[in-house]
Amino acid sequence: MSAPRPLLVGAHALLVELATEEATEAFHAEVLRRRAAGELPPVREIVPGARTVLLDGLDDPRALAEELTHAAIPPLPPRDGTVVEIPVRYDGPDLAEVAALWRVSPDALPQVLDTVAFRVAFTGFAPGFGYLSGLPARYHTPRRATPRTSVPAGSVGLAGRYAGVYPRSSPGGWQIIGSTDAALWDPAREPAALLTPGVQVRLTRVPS
Repeated sequence: MSAPRPLLVGAHALLVELATEEATEAFHAEVLRRRAAGELPPVREIVPGARTVLLDGLDDPRALAEELTHAAIPPLPPRDGTVVEIPVRYDGPDLAEVAALWRVSPDALPQVLDTVAFRVAFTGFAPGFGYLSGLPARYHTPRRATPRTSVPAGSVGLAGRYAGVYPRSSPGGWQIIGSTDAALWDPAREPAALLTPGVQVRLTRVPS
């Protein structure tokens, strides 16, 4: 993997740019490991994006930037730990279209997703929305040519290399293949978000 590109952001933060989504996930996992092992300078927040990781609250971001410029990124570690299961009814309006794109039957599409070990690559778009990576390349799915003006809360969709669940009703261009009753965002819960970066996720089929 190519080395990360750290950029100073103000006096106490670094925005680290990575070449690919896979490198970003691997770098984020390595930063979390180093922080847990006491190998990273004190940092207040670590926020991953699609191809960036923000490290905020650093006392000396310049020193860390110099170190990261020459750092090698280890491969993404094996998946272990807690798995969040999201029950899905495969009743979405785009199910047949996505199944045809994948060259499987609509009934077989859930079986494909049953085998995928997803990981929350990063969060955003709306509170509680997690971008779930792990789809094999052959199942990457283009966004809709025309976004919907309203996608119901709990809709399960695909876009590019990601799967995701809409935590609330909003416009959106993802291909909607199903729905869930899982509460992705609950302010009364601690933490409020069901999905956080690095967490493993499985989509489990339930009757429509």
